[in-house]
Amino acid sequence: MSERMNSVVAPGRVAVITGAAKGIGLAIARALAARGMKLALLDLDADALEDVTSTLDTDILIVSGDVSDLSALTRLRDETISRFGDVAVLVNNAGITQGAGPWDNPAKWRRQIDVNFGGVLAAQHVFVPYMIEAGRQSAVVNLGSKEGITTPPGNAAYSVAKAAVKVLTEQLSHELLKETGGRVSAHLLVPGYTWTPMNTALKPQGIAKPDEAWTAEQLVEYFLVRLLDENFYIICPDNAVTSAIDARRIRWAADDMILNRPALSRWHPDWMDKFAAWLKSGH
Repeated sequence: MSERMNSVVAPGRVAVITGAAKGIGLAIARALAARGMKLALLDLDADALEDVTSTLDTDILIVSGDVSDLSALTRLRDETISRFGDVAVLVNNAGITQGAGPWDNPAKWRRQIDVNFGGVLAAQHVFVPYMIEAGRQSAVVNLGSKEGITTPPGNAAYSVAKAAVKVLTEQLSHELLKETGGRVSAHLLVPGYTWTPMNTALKPQGIAKPDEAWTAEQLVEYFLVRLLDENFYIICPDNAVTSAIDARRIRWAADDMILNRPALSRWHPDWMDKFAAWLKSGH
């Protein structure tokens, strides 16, 4: 743990988490509460958010609202500052996944872009100026996705939104370094295959967690170690995909541009076997 992060993820300080009633957001809330942090939580599911308060042993503020609604985020900020007078960690976790292809109606895209990217952007707009002006060590964590890095086919709207989150978070990190000298930092959390309500909603009802998936608690344990070490890119493996495989996939995707291969060559019929052989070779 870095000395700076020791003062950020610290007893008595405050973590603001969006999409906090379930899945990764709830697992992060539990982990930070166990470290003595106070919590300000936002979720669209008011009933689930109320239930959270009975499972966490810390001082909690809850606000029900849509992360794409600037007024809900403003209310979250104002109530957090009024009650706690601090924002140590902002976790932009809220997200949805609904299929939308490259030539689908823009209306089908809008909700995904508004939540998965717009919610992150709006939360930064609302909270980051306060975090800068507060003069305390603090951190912003944005939830990205491997679908925003290697951009596999099949869920274009989600991939586009998460690619935008990656670029936004990189830009945020650079500007915060210039503005605060590293006092306020930014971090990109990229889950592997994690068994959460967002994923289970896409599966047959009652299906058990696949062996390949991590639990949200496993992901958060991996995440916190690397956050406390000041990592910017926190790219999580799972039970099927190692960090080495992730690195190879990312390198191949980048080489599509450098070598002028077909778009998404990893899935292209002329290149799929070449990718598989290259991945297996380890060279």
